[in-house]
Amino acid sequence: MATGGGFCQFLFFGCLRLLFLPRHDVVVTLTTPPLISFLGAWRAKLWRARFCYWVMDFNPDEAIAAGWLRADSFVAKFLERLSRFSLHRADSIIALDRFMRDRIVAKHIEAKKVAVIPPWSQDGQIRFDAVGREAFRVRHGLTGKFVVMYSGNHSPVHPLATLTRAAEELREETEIVFCFIGGGSEFARIKKWAAESQNPQVLCLPYQPLSELSGSLSAADAQVVVMGDAMLGLVHPCKIYNILTVGAPVLYLGPVSSHVTEILADMQPRHPWGGARHGDVGELVRQIRRLRQETAGHERLVPAAVELHYSQAALLPRLVGLIESKTAEFKVGK
Repeated sequence: MATGGGFCQFLFFGCLRLLFLPRHDVVVTLTTPPLISFLGAWRAKLWRARFCYWVMDFNPDEAIAAGWLRADSFVAKFLERLSRFSLHRADSIIALDRFMRDRIVAKHIEAKKVAVIPPWSQDGQIRFDAVGREAFRVRHGLTGKFVVMYSGNHSPVHPLATLTRAAEELREETEIVFCFIGGGSEFARIKKWAAESQNPQVLCLPYQPLSELSGSLSAADAQVVVMGDAMLGLVHPCKIYNILTVGAPVLYLGPVSSHVTEILADMQPRHPWGGARHGDVGELVRQIRRLRQETAGHERLVPAAVELHYSQAALLPRLVGLIESKTAEFKVGK
């Protein structure tokens, strides 16, 4: 994880680099590290270039919702002014889902300049891997188990308390194992909980190498996607795409209406999934048991919608086309 000093170094050297770049027709910036969009917006303004703002997460709103910043603090107000400058200066804004688009429009941004283009799955690296699945399960003593897996960043924006309580509730059902893979600020807390509870049905592992990621993701019988209630439209549940790419059943924890539930509800034929609200441990336990029963012995199928709507082949041309349209506008306007 980058430190504040690392961000400052990056921004400092980025500013130096910007000073000596030749003039460009279009500037595209993301949202990380903080302030990078503000620098890009100013560089575009000075060049009189078109500016495309690709919003990956929405700050300082996310930091405020997570409790990392107070809304009335000087830092929050300062970052909000920079964010609004970037949004208003942008000729085109790319949001990752409709909930993020709504958050942006609520900042008094014209809806017509906000395009919704989700991030794509890692088509080249991630796929269902039957051999890797079996190897992972043998290596970690999971053969014959129903594996509920949360794989990725463990962060306050993805609250896991309901999942850990479900693991405690299902402790006596020894055929169900909960596997936590990844890192992040909350991973140490999860490992501490697992150690203190001495639950043999809980397994904690670090991030897996990319070369083995298909196998570890495929090893799950249910992959968990978590969206904090306050995070709707502020962060994007990117892990859903790789989960669907390996055809894993989905367990969703979060608001009833979200990008995840919309994707899963629209899939034909229906992809196996279950959901529960944060705090509803009983419903989550019921959904785990139901998925275990309904998917037993079923062939792992990758939904056709992944390739049609959420693959790089489907989404990258849309992104490139949007940027190229701004290049064309710039040349016409010269």
